[in-house]
Amino acid sequence: MRNISEIIEQHLKKILQQTPDGIIEIQRNDLADQFSCVPSQINYVISTRFTLEKGYVVESKRGGRGYIRIQKVKLPSHGDILDHICRTISNEIDQSTAEGLLYQLEESNFLTKREAAMLKSAIDREVLQLKLPLRDQIRANIMKAVLISLLTK
Repeated sequence: MRNISEIIEQHLKKILQQTPDGIIEIQRNDLADQFSCVPSQINYVISTRFTLEKGYVVESKRGGRGYIRIQKVKLPSHGDILDHICRTISNEIDQSTAEGLLYQLEESNFLTKREAAMLKSAIDREVLQLKLPLRDQIRANIMKAVLISLLTK
């Protein structure tokens, strides 16, 4: 059984996919009523599942008829994706940003679920048991090498 956070996340992603511009505006309280949860649960889902690292821009307007706007960031075309990857990774990358990039690449079908899972395992801090910043530099080198190999096949 999926938990309420997963259900809300999937609901919002489904709505996002159905919009031509990839932007939705929601009322936090209305969504909380729809899912019979507290508004803070909606905040939690949005702040943890719809981050910039995962390919979303979130804007909120507080007040009487305030809203939360979620926009799916479109990745560059296949030809430009390698430039995007190199700019994002640079010389080092922390685990959270790396996992967010892998999530984006998987969501946009540049990577399969299996490829993303394998790379995520290889760059995990428990595997790369080195001190910072060396760990983030090694992670960046591994990611760039593997992603360039996978995406130029």
